[in-house]
This record gives sequence, C-alpha cells and structure tokens, in this order.
Amino acid sequence: MVATCIGVGYISGETTRESVDTWYTTLQKPVFNPPNWIFAPVWSTLYVFMGIAAGLVWARIDFEKDAVRKALTFFFIQLALNALWSYLFFGLQNPMIAMFEIVLLWLMIYETWHKFKTINKYAGWLFVPYILWVSFAAVLNASIWYLNR
Repeated sequence: MVATCIGVGYISGETTRESVDTWYTTLQKPVFNPPNWIFAPVWSTLYVFMGIAAGLVWARIDFEKDAVRKALTFFFIQLALNALWSYLFFGLQNPMIAMFEIVLLWLMIYETWHKFKTINKYAGWLFVPYILWVSFAAVLNASIWYLNR
C-alpha cells in the first residue's frame, strides 16, 4: 500500500514540477503560503502515513471483510482525487476548479478517516496529519484563486 501511495505521489509530483517553476511563480499568494521546498517532504510523509494506514486496515480483511472493503474503496477514491487535484491546479493551471475538487477530496478523506479509525485506531491517527494538511491546502487554494481571479 505504501508503494501505491508513493507512486501516486510521484505521478502528482511530475504533474506539478513544470508549473511550480513557471506558472506558479507568477501567481499572487497569501502571506501564509509556505516555501516551495516544504511541499515535497510533507507530501512524502503523508503518502507513507496513508500507505501504512491502508495496510493496517487491509490486515483486518479476514476479520471485518465488508468494513475493510468499504474503507479501502473510500481510500482509493480519495487517492485518485488527490492525484486529480494536482492535475487540475498545476496541470490545467485552474485554481477555481481545483478549489471545488479539493472540497470533494476533503470529504472523501474525512470518510476514509472515519472508516479507518473504526477498524484500526492507529490507521485513524495516521490520517489526522493528512486531514489537517488538506484543510490548510484548501484554504491556500481558495486564497490563491481569490488573489488571482
């Protein structure tokens, strides 16, 4: 599961790489915008945490088959939405569409967290930094859209 998450992170990174050094530098950003170098280590850590959490949930498949399947379905939906956000924001260079999509992403992360924590409390705790970071990213996304509309 960790490898899957790292793979999605790699693909997302490839989608963002060119725009970060070109288009993104031209945008007005809020004062709380973190430096660019912080994103790679934060996302790498979050992808590892997500993968470990999913592995902990997967380990319960023999004991809670239906709950695990539902939880992992939400997990893969949020993972796909995570990658889609990078494409919308950086690939299409469209903060407005990305802003709407990140709300859906946050809701899927929340639902995944809720399902994970009922199956394995450690899996739930591993999702908390992700929820917090995407909450921050949503505010940042909205601010960038507002400042550059």
